Amino acid sequence: MNKPLANTLRSGPDGRGRFGDYGGRFVAETLMPCVLELEAAWEAARADPAWRTELDGYLKSYIGRPSPLWHAQRLSAQLGGAKIYFKRDELNHTGSHKANNCMGQILLARRMGKTRIIAETGAGSHGVATATVCALFGLPCTIYMGTTDIERQQPNVFRMKLLGAEVKPVKSGAGTLKDAMNEALRDWVANVRDTYYLIGTVAGPHPYPAMVRDLQSIIGEEARAQMLEAEGRLPDAAVASVGGGSNAIGLFHAFLDDPDVRLIGVEAAGRGLDTHEHAAALSGGRPGVLHGNRTYLLQTDDGQIEEAHSISAGLDYPGVGPEHAWLHDIGRVEYVAATDDEVVAAFQLCTRAEGIIPALEPAHALAHVVKLAPTMPKDGIILMNLCGRGDKDMATVARHLGVAL
Repeated sequence: MNKPLANTLRSGPDGRGRFGDYGGRFVAETLMPCVLELEAAWEAARADPAWRTELDGYLKSYIGRPSPLWHAQRLSAQLGGAKIYFKRDELNHTGSHKANNCMGQILLARRMGKTRIIAETGAGSHGVATATVCALFGLPCTIYMGTTDIERQQPNVFRMKLLGAEVKPVKSGAGTLKDAMNEALRDWVANVRDTYYLIGTVAGPHPYPAMVRDLQSIIGEEARAQMLEAEGRLPDAAVASVGGGSNAIGLFHAFLDDPDVRLIGVEAAGRGLDTHEHAAALSGGRPGVLHGNRTYLLQTDDGQIEEAHSISAGLDYPGVGPEHAWLHDIGRVEYVAATDDEVVAAFQLCTRAEGIIPALEPAHALAHVVKLAPTMPKDGIILMNLCGRGDKDMATVARHLGVAL
């Protein structure tokens, strides 16, 4: 987590919390002191070797890092073309990459003397990871979750409650991640003195996008070293799904200064980019302000935020992290999209070819890998972030396939 040199693509954001034209702090006046306090605490913590040693210890012994690199040989053979490797962050404790960020932020909250934790969640993975670290350290925890997501993610809702969290249903809007984040921000404004808002993705006001990226960058740092050990070289392409974008930037960050490594983020095309039922902010949106930062958003001509749609609750968000917006504009990362149907097909293919049931979020990345691998030579290498497991998505996939459970 050393601060990179300023002449690299890894150096942002600037002193205003901006990645080019994106990011910043667009918050209520009552929240500004709290955001500034958080930034100062984060900079002090990341510069403290003792804090980093404590975090590394929990990541190793509690979360289970490093996560392994897996050569998906049967899938590679079936698709033809490039070798496919999975960075298996679904093997983390709690079943996704979310635990990396939650462990870092809970240690920061304790360092700051905060006694109450709040969070938002869509697919429930971040909610479960937050509830888990709160249980570990004995802190009360309130999770905001949209009613639509509660309905389609019942297993994770039950897990959060078992862990001692209060799950607060959010009925406004479409009852999805955007609405849950709105309510969490309202809570934070009302309870700034004792409450720590543990944001789950690379969105929100500065320093959250950079802080969450730094905590998730362990994914790419490990994967880079593991690829060099396994193949003696870096991959030709690194692929990850993008909603808010924490798993993607966690993988990409280590490779930003390697121009020979294609970086590909896969958004949720939902029922099609030609419809209004998708969640692809970079493919179908334009810049605006939401949840404390400027970024690409799905919005109407008069600036009203449109409802997003994805079969994946974790990608069902009308925006994207500001660093992704910047990387999109400068052309360093390619952003594509996968439809619900393509995602479910990839979900089934992975399950049968590798005996690994992916979450619907990384199944978006896999849907693009299915297209990409056959176009590459057999000595080509694709690295994909398999950032979550699919236990939580059984009912959703069954409904999509018309299968009764």
